[in-house]
Amino acid sequence: MDTKKIYLTKEGLGELKKEYEELTNVKRPDILERVSQARSMGDLSENAEYVAAREELSFIDGRVDELDELIKQAVLIQESHVKGNHVVKLGSTVTLHFKGKKEVFTVVGEWEADPKEKKISHESPLGKALLGKKIGEKVEVEAPAGTVVYTIESVS
Repeated sequence: MDTKKIYLTKEGLGELKKEYEELTNVKRPDILERVSQARSMGDLSENAEYVAAREELSFIDGRVDELDELIKQAVLIQESHVKGNHVVKLGSTVTLHFKGKKEVFTVVGEWEADPKEKKISHESPLGKALLGKKIGEKVEVEAPAGTVVYTIESVS
């Protein structure tokens, strides 16, 4: 992996650490046991259980390595709720007004982005447009249907 900073909320970092612990302390030992049992069954060239267990072990090892790098490179998003500071930054929850509708988004790092949960990456077009803006400002975002203009109603 490159040395790019990985921005995460405290909860997001906790989830990565939880997955890492689960993989290293529970799933990997289980798979190693399956590999060992399958190996003891004899001819490995025709042993589908052995092949499947080795593939799963390889996947888990790859994910463990990835999580290890992510955790090492993680930069926590500071949650500063200073009164009067209504500038959009990483970790901000923003209420936007668009054509009579309100939408609420949280600006997060790319690893936590989840459109279904209304968590948008700070590197997405909307995320980039929002960063540094204040309540009352308008932001324009290019979308497939054309330019969309949002008004920032609140920042927390």
